[in-house]
Amino acid sequence: MNPSEEYQRRLSARRDKVEHYKNLDHLIGNARLIAGVAFFVAVWLAAGPNLIAGSWVFLPIIVFIILVVRHEQVRASGRRAQRSVVFYERGIARIEDRWIGSGDPGRAFFDESHPYSTDLDIFGKGSLFELLSSARTRSGEQTLAAWLQAPAAPAEIGMRQRAVDELRNNIDLREDLAVLGEDVRADVHPDWLKKWGTAPPILESRNARAMAPVLSAIMIASLVNYLAFVGSGWFVLAAIAAGGSFGLHYRKRVREVTDAVADPAKDLAVLSLVLARLEQEQWQSEKLCQLRNVFGSPNEPASRAIKSLGLRIEWLNSRLNPAFAVIAPFLMWATQFAFWIEAWRARHGREIGPWLDAVGELEALCSLAAYAYEHPADPFPEILDTGTSFDGVDLRHPLIPAARCIPNSVTLDEELQILIVSGSNMSGKSTLLRTVGVNVVLALAGAPVRATRMRVSIVALGATIRVLDSLQAGTSRFYAEIQRLRDIMELTKKMPVLFLLDEILHGTNSHDRAVGAEGVIRGLMARKAIGIVTTHDLALARLADALAPRAANFHFQDQLIDGRMVFDYRLHKGVVEKSNALALMRAVGLDV
Repeated sequence: MNPSEEYQRRLSARRDKVEHYKNLDHLIGNARLIAGVAFFVAVWLAAGPNLIAGSWVFLPIIVFIILVVRHEQVRASGRRAQRSVVFYERGIARIEDRWIGSGDPGRAFFDESHPYSTDLDIFGKGSLFELLSSARTRSGEQTLAAWLQAPAAPAEIGMRQRAVDELRNNIDLREDLAVLGEDVRADVHPDWLKKWGTAPPILESRNARAMAPVLSAIMIASLVNYLAFVGSGWFVLAAIAAGGSFGLHYRKRVREVTDAVADPAKDLAVLSLVLARLEQEQWQSEKLCQLRNVFGSPNEPASRAIKSLGLRIEWLNSRLNPAFAVIAPFLMWATQFAFWIEAWRARHGREIGPWLDAVGELEALCSLAAYAYEHPADPFPEILDTGTSFDGVDLRHPLIPAARCIPNSVTLDEELQILIVSGSNMSGKSTLLRTVGVNVVLALAGAPVRATRMRVSIVALGATIRVLDSLQAGTSRFYAEIQRLRDIMELTKKMPVLFLLDEILHGTNSHDRAVGAEGVIRGLMARKAIGIVTTHDLALARLADALAPRAANFHFQDQLIDGRMVFDYRLHKGVVEKSNALALMRAVGLDV
């Protein structure tokens, strides 16, 4: 299927549905008005001229109630169709490179101390996360963010690739997950919910749980007996005293339970819908089957259990309704539902963590599957479980529109560990680093990559592309860079490293820069790391000759044409042979 054509076809069908439900909404609204008028006419005919029996008054009332129910169903269907329209509009925008600003930038996961996420635009507006994420739950967002911040094991990456390949054409599933519930994100905090599920029990007495409804029934019966049948007031006082004593005894523990579950009822409802939709699928790949098995048996699936918890919390919160608050104490409403919620937690609490983790992984896989479907030319990379190497043919940056993206090929291994890339500013050096880095992030998360072909080992990434000074911390750009270089060195003690160093040590004098850069590069090479170093300092470019054959020079070219710098953005072998900086300065009017 051509992704753009398929999305356009589905978008047209969903827009037709939206129009259909708008017309139906208008029609039912008019019918409700007619039913309301008919009620008053029937009342007048029955009470005034006495032309019809009084029982006819109930007919427009029944019709009106039926229309109200149907009207809400139509409006809900219309809202769902509208969310489907938005889903496909966003998909088309991603295909046409108009997606920036339309998704979740994932700012909650922004971490300046991470070895590459800031440098490679993993989070933020126009980031990789915004391009990929379609998660409805916080658990899904956290899982995808974690996948983009650390490499998985080779076997796990292989299972993710097969799962993404199976999911990529399942557009119906991704649409359903996007439009389930109201147009809000389920904001349940997975860490809190897991902690709540495994916390020690608060109300665990079965005898007390059974006694609460009995005491409530006695209080209500005594009140009914007193008010309706002129019963004994002492019996009422005794019943209230017994119920009140019971409530006071458990008051602190009941408050602890009710405070803990006060907010997430609506979000649990969305989570239940997501689970129910996922449970309908029958998958073949190993990863998806493993996750499907986490959701429980057909007799008691996770969606039903989560829905049950959400309903109990909703019923508990109904005690806050002013009209119901008057009788809620006599029903011991909070106490009974606190026991009921604790009973649910005793039965399912330890399953919450695996459920949320499975939902998070499935949503993350669906996000990668959407990317795979919308970019059918992007292949899955070959993941190497030994050695330290990277081989990318016709690499492109996935965040740069395809029409403006110039491909370049890069090969690094134990024989050629380092490329030193020279060239002027804006020639493409930093973009090359980001292109390599982002494609490695995609590969090690289990996603397709923007290349003709790619092979990569399991490596830890480290980059110094966007290291900044900090006024608050009192650190300079140079100090922040050498701290990051130290962190990259530390990574080499744990696993193979691919480093991306942009304009290395340019914040110090030329002598210290040359000596320091050579020391860093030799240190990384001694630790079997591979990577790319960019510079516009030709003195540093000569270092590759001293380190040959394990290092090599490459460059980006530029030309000054009619006072304007023109770049080809293609990687060439060797050191850049000319500089147009002085000519450009003269072209803009500087006397140099």
